[in-house]
Amino acid sequence: MAKKKAKKKVTRRAAKKVTRRPAARKKTSAADFIISKSRTKAAAGINVSGEFYAALDAAVRSMIATAERRATDNGRKTLRPHDL
Repeated sequence: MAKKKAKKKVTRRAAKKVTRRPAARKKTSAADFIISKSRTKAAAGINVSGEFYAALDAAVRSMIATAERRATDNGRKTLRPHDL
């Protein structure tokens, strides 16, 4: 009988693990911005146009791509501040 009880406990634990839902994750898409809109607006201290965020995102992505190329050309896999 002891073996059956132990087996049931393991089964219950396994069932609990299966029924648990993973934490909800935000799906990212190409339209998501790298830099937070609210932080950008707070840092600017003035009104920010909706078009500004797309331009800022494009500029940041360009800077990252340039830094990535520079690091790769120098034989590194790590971006450093001087790559910007």
